[in-house]
Amino acid sequence: MAPLPPGAAPGPAAGGRGVGRRLLARPAAVVSAAVLAVLVLATLAAPLLTALGGQDPFTYHDDLIDSASGGAPLGAFGGAGAEHWLGVEPGTGRDLFARLLHGARVSLLVAVGSTTLQVAAGVVIGLTAALGSRWADQVLGRITDVMVALPMLILAVALTAVVPEDFPRPALLILVIGLLGWGGTARVVRAQTQALWRLDHVEAARLGGSGPLRIARRELLPSLAAPVITYAAILLPTNIVVEASLSFLGIGVQPPTPSWGQMLSTATTWFRADPMYVLLPAGFLFVTVLAFTVLGDAVRAALDPREAGRLRAGTRREKTEKPA
Repeated sequence: MAPLPPGAAPGPAAGGRGVGRRLLARPAAVVSAAVLAVLVLATLAAPLLTALGGQDPFTYHDDLIDSASGGAPLGAFGGAGAEHWLGVEPGTGRDLFARLLHGARVSLLVAVGSTTLQVAAGVVIGLTAALGSRWADQVLGRITDVMVALPMLILAVALTAVVPEDFPRPALLILVIGLLGWGGTARVVRAQTQALWRLDHVEAARLGGSGPLRIARRELLPSLAAPVITYAAILLPTNIVVEASLSFLGIGVQPPTPSWGQMLSTATTWFRADPMYVLLPAGFLFVTVLAFTVLGDAVRAALDPREAGRLRAGTRREKTEKPA
């Protein structure tokens, strides 16, 4: 993300009302936001929704699987029916709808928590590098370069593998992903801060005797909100995939706690006998990541001052071309 040019006014472009209008002008963004809203509401109400069918994600139903075939669900479409809306899990007979919803809670919790940690660490380190001494900038810059260059997934695998199994896995994933992935945010914040530092209102605050902390709090952070929100929207789907990858490898969320990545890991041995067990968690994961990605791109465009200018120019052109 390129830094704002000197003299640019990030405030109007980041106005809530204008951003909302520009998002509503993008049908793909509206559809993505609706999909994510339904998913979030469903995950929050997961215990209630699963209780409506009298199910939970942990109860085994041995009578719903065919032991002669190794545990494949009885019936078509993975045993889907009035009691088990999306069928049951092969080998255990656990309700698949309940496990998908409760797995979504874990995936979203880890993604949101790790993204929050990444953004918080990146903002603090990026501001410190930009506003501190040359020595601090050099040291933090090299540390940031190392963090960006590190293969995060491989390092996360190593760290999660050595932690005791009784440590809460969702909290561990949030810490590992968050503390390994702040490098990109720190780079963005540092570049934007250096550009904003030359603007008139920041220069006036410096000449007025304000210290770096006061300038950062009152002058810089409001202007940094747009790029930080944009970058956070990009990080969210990435972190969902990282959590699913770690759980798929067997070092993320541990059974019996459900997770989409964990379900995909066990589904690899059942894709011939029960394709629905593969398609459902993979489909949920794909739709969620796609919706976050499309919405993140729309947020980036809506917060871009140049996008606001293009929309205003297009509106004026439509008015002038409208017949009398």
